[in-house]
Amino acid sequence: MDGHYDVIIIGTGAGGGTLARHLAPSGKRILLLERGDWLPREPENWSTVDVFVDGRYISPDSWYDPKAKSFYQPQVHYFVGGATKLYGAALYRMRAEDFGELRHHDGLSPAWPISYQDMEPYYTAAETMYQVHGARGEDPTDPPASAPYPYPAVSHEPRIQQLSDDLAAAGFHPFHAPCGILVNEADMPYSVCVRCADCDGFPCPLHAKADAEVLGVRPALEHANVTMVRNARVVKLKTNPAGTAVTQVVAEHDGETERYQGDIVVVSCGAANSAKLLLASATDKHPNGLANGSDQVGRNFMYHDSQAVLALSQDPNPTVFQKTLGVNDFYFRGPDFDYPMGNIQMIGKSQAAMFRGEKPLETKFAPNWALRDVAAHAVDFWLSTEDLPRPDNRVTLGPDGGIHLAYTPSNPTAAKQLFHQLHSMLGSLRMHPGHLAHRFAYMKTDIPVAGCAHQAGTVRFGSDPATSVLNPDCRAHELDNLYVVDTSFFCSIGAVNPSLTVMANALRVGDHLLERLK
Repeated sequence: MDGHYDVIIIGTGAGGGTLARHLAPSGKRILLLERGDWLPREPENWSTVDVFVDGRYISPDSWYDPKAKSFYQPQVHYFVGGATKLYGAALYRMRAEDFGELRHHDGLSPAWPISYQDMEPYYTAAETMYQVHGARGEDPTDPPASAPYPYPAVSHEPRIQQLSDDLAAAGFHPFHAPCGILVNEADMPYSVCVRCADCDGFPCPLHAKADAEVLGVRPALEHANVTMVRNARVVKLKTNPAGTAVTQVVAEHDGETERYQGDIVVVSCGAANSAKLLLASATDKHPNGLANGSDQVGRNFMYHDSQAVLALSQDPNPTVFQKTLGVNDFYFRGPDFDYPMGNIQMIGKSQAAMFRGEKPLETKFAPNWALRDVAAHAVDFWLSTEDLPRPDNRVTLGPDGGIHLAYTPSNPTAAKQLFHQLHSMLGSLRMHPGHLAHRFAYMKTDIPVAGCAHQAGTVRFGSDPATSVLNPDCRAHELDNLYVVDTSFFCSIGAVNPSLTVMANALRVGDHLLERLK
């Protein structure tokens, strides 16, 4: 499989998979290198015990926490389609204000080197590619859009509709969450999606989730000029003697070392692993890591300060597909708090078996009927607060070349305020006022950062080579043919799910590359 390509894309998630589909019709010779394999389509995809308790699809990485002085297993998934294979498919645009400088209670969120207006047409294109369902005009923080959503909003089931009505009656502005699922509610016999309970955090054996495998990689591979090598772990990028361009991509595949040459090399391995690859590719010309003259590679690691919380409804909650509602009334400020707080949205419906995986010690002796009763009355929320970039929150390499991830929460006051805000609203939402418990969804360890929820920021872009790794086109300042298109390029993360922004940016960078490849 060694050879020369016009473009080599490393990683097939939201960035790499989207870019591959965008470039595929060009006729250029494109190679996708994916360290994982196809995620198996099997009954276990829909098994709560297999997914949440046994961690069937979690990859066997081991990262090191310098503060705890211990190793842990991060909740990462290496498959064709990357992290989107198990994501919740909530495809939000960042707010227009997120692209500018924002003052938070605990620090500053820096401005991007591009504006929302620069990204807007690509958001529209990404919403079309990923078949996003939504409704414009319901969310007062929604940024301006040049087109309606391509598909109608996913309807609320009765208990969530009641929650929406109660929120509106209390003076808030609930909205239909933008969902990337392949559902046709007007003609369910022909719908790919069946609105099951096993979506958020699960793989979809029906291929009904708008993920980067289904809507990125597979359409790209329909073009004869696109090739994919699976189970190929890229370990190093080599450069020309001057250190100005990548000349070889070195990968371990089937027990062999293979080398590939490409005119353009695009990295999209995820924030931690993209930084790892650049740091592991140090040369005489780049002694601190490839493209790291600014000493910014690996720094400013961000991940949303997310809280999965469970409220107990006074009435049973028989909802099956729960992730249809959002609230952004506190995105930029809240009552008695003049700083951004974040986003509230629904999370996948609690199931009794999930509690065994998320809190194994606390639930070890709980009878199954008790867990089932809690799950039957649970209404589940996902609270997301912006994490602020800090240079000391960073990825470095250990003596064995493994990931060391140092992290300290950067915006804890806002996260606490958002939790207390939701807690104060429970009585008016037909919930038990005193009950709002944390659900550590997607996480079976007590190290919060192990969840890897929405990791970003380790290869930030910017206009100044002294303070950033990439230029505004996401090309490395120091190498003419190296690009990065996963969440690594973020210089701030906002408080909404980052996937759509990654997809939109991949289309933006794709247009730049198509011009370059002419």
